[in-house]
Amino acid sequence: MVAPTLRRIHSPWTQTVDLGDELRAVWSWARRPRLMRRLLPELRQHLSGAPASTAYAFTLFVTWWTLRGVGDSVERRLIFSASTNLYNMQHNPIQVLVASAFWTQGQFPWVTIAEILVVMGFAERWLGTSRWILLFATGHIGATLLTVTAIDHAIDHHVIPVRVQYAADVGTSYGFTAVLAAMAFHFRGVVRALWAGVIVVFLGSALLIGPTFTDYGHMCAALIGLAIGFVASTFWRRIERLRTERDAISAAPTPASTNRLTVPRIPAAAADTGTNSVAAQPLSGADGGAEAALHHADDRFDDAGRDRAEHRHQ
Repeated sequence: MVAPTLRRIHSPWTQTVDLGDELRAVWSWARRPRLMRRLLPELRQHLSGAPASTAYAFTLFVTWWTLRGVGDSVERRLIFSASTNLYNMQHNPIQVLVASAFWTQGQFPWVTIAEILVVMGFAERWLGTSRWILLFATGHIGATLLTVTAIDHAIDHHVIPVRVQYAADVGTSYGFTAVLAAMAFHFRGVVRALWAGVIVVFLGSALLIGPTFTDYGHMCAALIGLAIGFVASTFWRRIERLRTERDAISAAPTPASTNRLTVPRIPAAAADTGTNSVAAQPLSGADGGAEAALHHADDRFDDAGRDRAEHRHQ
């Protein structure tokens, strides 16, 4: 029996690329003539392949513009109501977990919007929209919960002042950091280790030099992204290895069986003699055919005159 093949599921976690080849391809594309004419179609294609990132960047622009149109007191109340601080997480956890990812503070977030459109757009085109949203949300929610738990523990042990539980904490950085760390598994070889190492060293340095609760949250988000990337890539590589082994077994030729029963053939000479052999008589029914076969005379054996002496009963 041929072994069934596994369902063809192609995972982006196993589609690794070489960073050097990618950079050379980009450089070759940039050196071609009429760069500005080709830039707009490429940008349109990039944004169309990352609809969630594009919509997210536009939402950040709208919320920032909303804050610019209200007074300072209203802005502070809006930011406080969406902050994932300890007080809000104890009273409205689901609301602030969702709302905090769609607000930014300060001046126009040029850098944040550019990062979402370029880096997160690239990650969404690699992972797919649903996987990108799930990874971003996991990093944002997971790092927030770990940070709030650490703040609660630190306040109980009088390590940080009580006013930290009312601090403003909104933005996209936790989810962005998780996706950025998981992108290390899109590359192969030394680049993967360097990508992950630079992120961990940079965030670890910030945590050691001037530690804040947001630095702790960024480190947690990076570790979450690395853990998700490692587990997902390991799992799907194992699935593809099993699928390859099943395909190899299915493609191998099946050896002929040596225990098959062969049906004896009737010689052509015997078929032309016209003898009334039992094997040549059709059976009309299950009982009638058997009875006819038992009472039918066989010329070769039932004729006493033609039997040999040594075959007769003594």
